[in-house]
Amino acid sequence: MSIQPAKSSMLNWRKSSASAGAGECVEVASSGQAVLTRDSRDQSGVVLAFTAAQWLGLMSRIKNEGGLG
Repeated sequence: MSIQPAKSSMLNWRKSSASAGAGECVEVASSGQAVLTRDSRDQSGVVLAFTAAQWLGLMSRIKNEGGLG
């Protein structure tokens, strides 16, 4: 699901410390029971919202399969 973030949002966005600086990063924040993600280069753009279960499933798949493809 994608949402537009509130302009006055006080979310604590985090970027992985493993980011290589190539500009291909996402940032993550939590809001209530949702895990939010956005493109670190387009911070006013679309935000994707995941449930905790969806987020854990995505992270597990990336870790175990080495990517999304």
